[in-house]
Amino acid sequence: MPYVRPILQEGHPALRKIAKRVGPAEIADALFQQLIDDMFATMYAAPGVGLAAPQVSVSKRVFVIDVNDEHHPAAVVINPKLEECDEEIELREGCLSVPGMVGEILRYRSAVVSGLDRLGRKIRLAGEGLFAQCVQHEIDHLDGKLYIDRAANVRPVAAEEEEEAVTN
Repeated sequence: MPYVRPILQEGHPALRKIAKRVGPAEIADALFQQLIDDMFATMYAAPGVGLAAPQVSVSKRVFVIDVNDEHHPAAVVINPKLEECDEEIELREGCLSVPGMVGEILRYRSAVVSGLDRLGRKIRLAGEGLFAQCVQHEIDHLDGKLYIDRAANVRPVAAEEEEEAVTN
């Protein structure tokens, strides 16, 4: 049964550590599979569109994503590697670990990420817009970075911005 884990807030040292790679034997472990289920439950409850393991106090290179569109079903990516990226654009962004704040950040318009799925099979996911933004945001978390490190105009979210801001 998945359970909603507490999401670490900005200032917690675990958010600034580079997450460890997940070994092949770990993927099949019941506790790792439980982590994935818990991460989805936590992300949906927040609500958000992405969540990285360090945000729930686990230093592992894994994130979950669900941008709610027909081209990109919910996915888990283990040991992600950002590949082809194209054209930097400025986007508004928020983060579950920095609640109530948004800022403008440069991200690639499109991105390709490779890694492993929850069964340890190789995967390669590609997309634009929110999907690309979310993938980049989550990989930053795995590298110990928060969007506020390089965002401009970080401010409390205004009511009209709340609907538009990406929170992951």
